[in-house]
Amino acid sequence: MKKNFRMVTFAYIVLLGAVLGASVFAGAVVAPVIFHSGDVLSASLLSHYQEGLLMTENFKRLIYVVDVAIVAMALYEGYKYKMFERDSITLLAVVMAISSGLFFGYYYMPDILNMQLAGEAMTNTDTFKSIHIASEIDFKVFIVAILVVMVRNMQKACK
Repeated sequence: MKKNFRMVTFAYIVLLGAVLGASVFAGAVVAPVIFHSGDVLSASLLSHYQEGLLMTENFKRLIYVVDVAIVAMALYEGYKYKMFERDSITLLAVVMAISSGLFFGYYYMPDILNMQLAGEAMTNTDTFKSIHIASEIDFKVFIVAILVVMVRNMQKACK
């Protein structure tokens, strides 16, 4: 592997690791703390709806990082594909990561934001709950796909 491309590969793997870390941190650390703020503060200062608004703001900001990762994956893996360095597992994981990242940011989040803007009553409906659950599943698919892409690229880079 040429020196410059090795440096690009290293930066790409670091970027994927950072996106993976931020995504896992948001879902595994930030969400439970926000949605159980009464336990942390020893008093319930926020309603569940207000906690949801805070969590949504976190994910709105995380979408920018997801978008950077999507562009990087498309460029890097597209280049490798063009250079006939093809790997079906990586390709499948990249397609899943890109599609699930785009679905999360541009399909689920706008619906969730619109329902939150409609008020607290709207967030208690079955429609909101099903969209929220689907967005959680989609984001988990994104996380697993990013992990697979990162590991496969690390395996190739370490040869």
